[in-house]
Order: sequence, then structure tokens, then C-alpha cells
Amino acid sequence: MKAQIKETLVKQQEYLNRQRDAIAYRMKKLAAKQADINKKTDVLKEKIKKKYQDMKRVLDEDLHITMTQLEMEAEATERVIEDHVERCYVLTQDIDHELSELSARLEKQQNYDKDSETEGRIADMLKQTDPELIHMDEFKNEQLFSLTINLLLFIRSQVPVTKKLFQSYATDVVLNPNSAHPKLIISPGGDSVTYTETWQEVPENVSRFDTTLNAVSLNGFGEGRHYWEVQVAGKTYWELGVTYPSIPRKGREELSWLGRGTDSWCVEFFNGSYNAWHRGVSHALTHVEGRGFTRIGVFSSSPGGLVCFLGADTMTPLYCFCAGTFTDKLLQAVCPGHDNEGTNWKPLQLCDASRSGPTL
Repeated sequence: MKAQIKETLVKQQEYLNRQRDAIAYRMKKLAAKQADINKKTDVLKEKIKKKYQDMKRVLDEDLHITMTQLEMEAEATERVIEDHVERCYVLTQDIDHELSELSARLEKQQNYDKDSETEGRIADMLKQTDPELIHMDEFKNEQLFSLTINLLLFIRSQVPVTKKLFQSYATDVVLNPNSAHPKLIISPGGDSVTYTETWQEVPENVSRFDTTLNAVSLNGFGEGRHYWEVQVAGKTYWELGVTYPSIPRKGREELSWLGRGTDSWCVEFFNGSYNAWHRGVSHALTHVEGRGFTRIGVFSSSPGGLVCFLGADTMTPLYCFCAGTFTDKLLQAVCPGHDNEGTNWKPLQLCDASRSGPTL
């Protein structure tokens, strides 16, 4: 009887020892499982955190782009106003001089011949510097604000905001072959221009540039907002912009170059450097020095009197001009540049601005 009880107790003891070992093993497996779950959770947390950081970076970049765009437009307007103030100041000095002369003659009871030229200058100045001729593009700004609201719902699809905005103003551009310099080849569809060393047998006409390597669009636009893009990848020299039809086209007059006169606005790229041109004044775009863009976008706003240039790959603002009020319709203008020692043979290709192009 005692032997039987002892055997039963030993078996129970062995059983419990095995079960304890099994439970200890189970605890070890559970600990390993917990470690594995913690590791996977940490990896997932890092991935999610990175995505949130990426979203924040995208939003921060878009905020910077949008604010820079608005600031450039405001600065363009400010430059015009400062120019008007300076011109008015110069005229007031001339008027003060004439008033002094009148006072002197009045004291001496001398006759004075009225200066009709001064009266004409005053009338012209008051007309040209009328503040009512300088406008903000309120409608575009309201649309921009509306798009930032949509961005809360469509973060990825709406970034960057300016891309969606300018795409809605996309305008088809067809180059006029009768305007192209004889060393330029316009594609049959009018959507590209290529420089060649060979002087083309083309008919002479009043519209054709005969010295500068320019071509302009077949149709211009006088009202509204317009946006177009040009592919510039692989080129080391080009000029893009808009011009009035009145730009000089013949002879070696410097004003026939884009941006050198009062009739045109442009951005020029040459060997890694960007410059914006108007009235013969160059503005170095040092904030994009050395950057290569696949596409350049050009935006014009008749209500705002704006001509803005952008690196269309990232919608990076390059420069904005404020014309106040356009006095004529605008033509799109391109210059593919010379061969630049064999580095600049690729064409300038007009793009569908309503669709996103390749991103650098």
C-alpha cells in the first residue's frame, strides 16, 4: 500500500515537473512572441512616422511655394509703384524749379512764356501712374485660398496647390512659322522649335525675326489668365517669355531681344545661370542658380498685369513681373539659343500644361 502511494506521488511529481517545464517553455515562447510583436510594431511605427514626416514636408514645401508665389506677385507690384513714385518725385522737382523761376519773374515783373511741355508731362504722368491701373488678381487669390481648403481633403492630389491652379489656366500654344528666324525650324504642328546652322529658304515677311533667334505664337491672348509650359531638358541656353506684337523684328536693334525693351518679358538660362529680363534690366535668379528644370512654366494674368515664371517640375517660383495693365495682346515667345559650342542642339518642346510632366 505504501509502495503504491509512493509510486503515485512520484508519477504526480514527474508530471508536474514536466508541466512546469512545458509552462516555462511556453513563457519563453510568449516572451519571444512579445519581443517579435514589439519589433514589428516599432518598425511599423517608424514607417508611419516617416509617412507623417513626409506629409508634413510636402505641406511645408507647398506652403513655402505658395507664400513665395504671393510674395513675388506683391513684390512685382511694389516695384511698379516704387517706379511710379520715383518718376513723380523727379517731375515734382522739375515743377519746383519752374515755380522758383516764376517767383523770380514775378518779383521782377517780367513776362513768362508758359511751358506747354511741362503741362504735357504732368498730364501724361498723372495718366500713366493712376493707382487704378495697378490691380491684384483677386479672383486668382480667392481660387488659391479655395484650393488650400481642398488640400485638407485631398493632400496628395492637390499638392502643390499652384500646380493645380496653373493647370486650370493651361493654354494651347502653336508657334507661327512665319515669325521664326531663318535659322529656326518650326515643327509641322507648331509645337517645337530647333536651331540649325543652315539658313532656311523661307519667305520674307514683316513678322519674321531676321537677327534674333526668336519665334512667337500664331495666336495671342488679351484677356484672362494663361499658363503654358516648355520642355527645356538637355539645353544649355534658352529664353522664354511673352511679348507684344510690336516687338522689333528687323535689323540688329537690341530691343528685338526678348526682355530688352518695353514690349517683352522673359527668363533666360545660360550655362547654369538664370536671369529675368524686362526693359533691358537683368535680374539674377540666384535662388535657383545651378538647378536644372525639365519644364519651365509661364503664367500671365491680365487682371493682375502679371507675368510669372516657374520651374514647373516643382512649381518653384523663378520671377514675377507686374505690368500694371497690358496695353496690347500678348504673344508667347521662345528663343532656343544658338548651338553654344555644340551643347545646345535639342529643341524647345511645347508641352500640355494641363498634365503633370516628369519630376526631377
